[in-house]
Amino acid sequence: MIAGVVTRHSRMILLIGNYPADQQQSMQRFANMMLRGLTTADVPVEMIQPQPYLGRVTFAGPFVAKWLGYLDTFLIFPWRLKWALAKQSPELVHICDHSNAMYAARIQGLPVVVSCHDLLAVRGALGEVPDTPASATGKYLQRWILSGLRRATAIACASSATWRDARRLVRQKAGRPEILLIYHGINYPYRKQGPERARSLLSQIPQLDLERPFVLHVGSNLRMKNREGALRIFALTKDRWNCQMVFAGQKLTRELRSLGEELGLLDRLVEVEGPGNDLLEALYSSACALLYPSRYEGFGWPIIEAQACGCPVVCSDHEPMSEVAGDGALTAPVEDEAAFARALLGLSDSAKRAHLSEKSLENAERFRAEKMIAQYVELYRSLGVPV
Repeated sequence: MIAGVVTRHSRMILLIGNYPADQQQSMQRFANMMLRGLTTADVPVEMIQPQPYLGRVTFAGPFVAKWLGYLDTFLIFPWRLKWALAKQSPELVHICDHSNAMYAARIQGLPVVVSCHDLLAVRGALGEVPDTPASATGKYLQRWILSGLRRATAIACASSATWRDARRLVRQKAGRPEILLIYHGINYPYRKQGPERARSLLSQIPQLDLERPFVLHVGSNLRMKNREGALRIFALTKDRWNCQMVFAGQKLTRELRSLGEELGLLDRLVEVEGPGNDLLEALYSSACALLYPSRYEGFGWPIIEAQACGCPVVCSDHEPMSEVAGDGALTAPVEDEAAFARALLGLSDSAKRAHLSEKSLENAERFRAEKMIAQYVELYRSLGVPV
């Protein structure tokens, strides 16, 4: 991490990471996975990211803190980036999150690679995705991001759905920028835990009854994650399956808890806020299934995390969810909640669950971090960087 004086390396790759105060954990994990993976592959690499100087002022409230954060990211950081480029003399700059693509305009005479996780916010600003609407300032920001993407040398998309969006929304002329598909790797080495270790970790969750099966959802309360749909799906199974529903990640909103109460589920709902990797691995390893009825995704990390732990997945039948899940999942149309419920009930059969668990483990091998890093190294080489 660049935090002061930096040393010069030949053939060095400079990564641009995310602003920590934004608390975009998946994006921070991705940047750290790139840093760790390239280092392991003996590629000289450093990472720089905006720092919360003004954004640390929180006593004025979240609105003011947000705008002070914009000053950190859009006013102060470009000067730090300019200094780092001059001091480091990198061979290539890799922007690890497309939402920082506007920095591409600050980089002259070097190849710029951007990892594009999704274009859902851009599409929301254009009125294409109702789940990601944008304010007036948000629309301006998304236009700025799109302009930055057009200045990139190459854009690596996380899924075929994002690749198609990028070709349609970003490309201005043939071959520029280069737009290609590089699947994400799993950003933590998840593995199936043994039952004793998993039970020991799960015993830390007070509301979880370890003698009853549970279904798992991992994610946030964003509308596109469709947690309200997950609640309705689970409610359709409650009279035929004495099962619990665990929501890991963000705590449920008041509205979602009210819906759970209306559906008669409150005594079956368990919330695990911000679980660490070990606890999340235990949840994946012990759940009957990951229920993932998202409306939209850029990739869908929980799908492959679950599969790496042998957890059967029930997810939406459209891309990128079906693309990522492969044949290691049961799928259903997002609007057909009864079909989701039937799929869940089918997994109460231990033989079916074991078969899908084996398929899940096989599919997860497609997404090992080492494979992703190797593809990025090949991309760097194709752009003339002798790494």
